[in-house]
Amino acid sequence: MALGLASATPAAAHPHVWITVKSQIAFTPDGKVAAVVHDWVFDEMYSSFATQGLAPAGELVKREQFAPLAKENAGSLADIGYFTTLKIGGKAVDFGSVTDYWMQERPDHLVEFHVTLPLKTPTPVTKFLTLRVADPEYFIDFEFDDKDPVKLVSAPSGCAATVAKPKPIDDTDKQKLTESFFTNLSPGTNFGFKMASAAIVACP
Repeated sequence: MALGLASATPAAAHPHVWITVKSQIAFTPDGKVAAVVHDWVFDEMYSSFATQGLAPAGELVKREQFAPLAKENAGSLADIGYFTTLKIGGKAVDFGSVTDYWMQERPDHLVEFHVTLPLKTPTPVTKFLTLRVADPEYFIDFEFDDKDPVKLVSAPSGCAATVAKPKPIDDTDKQKLTESFFTNLSPGTNFGFKMASAAIVACP
């Protein structure tokens, strides 16, 4: 991701950046999945770094001031699929071009990034779908919001969403998550996926 994430936080251990995720899954009138809408809220340290010098002292950074960085983020994230994996009936779907995105500083001084990911082809839910937001390298820790993680918009009657969380890491294992641990991981290990929650939507 842009905004100099590598220099935003100390390089002591993974993860370096924490993001709270709220997602919406939007459906077409005939019941097909049309888009995934993300609102990501960055942690305090990263938000402080990202807003430096963008607004006069005492003022919040508005969407207009963040526009160049939002555009840069949208472009760089497109190359990696916005850290988002959506599977319908066990098969991954492709996203189309993104045109709806913005960044802003909230009243609590945390930075929020909003983006709509349209599916290339609207697809009906064949019994269930799964949504994961994860950084394979675990540089960024994505966590669904505890109170409002996933919302279904115009979903067919009877569809319901739940979030399955991974098994917690104990303190001993946390101490192993040093830079050398991640440097020595084999390519394709995708450690971040093991740490990611999954939103599951089931439809009758």
